[in-house]
Amino acid sequence: MGDHDENISLEKCAALLGQELAEKVAKVSIQLYTEAAQYALSRGIIIADTKFEFGVDDAGTLYLIDEILTPDSSRFWPADGYAVGKNPPSFDKQYVRDWLESTGWNKTPPAPALPLDVAQRTSEKYLEAFERLTGKKLDAE
Repeated sequence: MGDHDENISLEKCAALLGQELAEKVAKVSIQLYTEAAQYALSRGIIIADTKFEFGVDDAGTLYLIDEILTPDSSRFWPADGYAVGKNPPSFDKQYVRDWLESTGWNKTPPAPALPLDVAQRTSEKYLEAFERLTGKKLDAE
């Protein structure tokens, strides 16, 4: 709890939330992903994975919380650059992760300072995802 996101089975989810709420979360998650993935693919992007965070209020109403379908919560791959068995280029935070791995950082605080060129390239990747998905051009400056 509080460490990293963990994939769990529907059965484990049901054990934590109850069967009815677990099934509702699963249904909403699949519907959100399916619609987003179809739209993104029509814009040349594969949503390779994503995460959704949910909460319930005191009345038990399910809410989608936190940000969704962004380069921070999803892996966006260019459809034209995808090949089975290859690590495709991406429009997400994987670029920063790859840079961190290349530094030999042991993943304990503090993290190494992010060089300006890595931050700039990450920004460019996020902007490209935005432009492909929305069809709108933004100036990076």
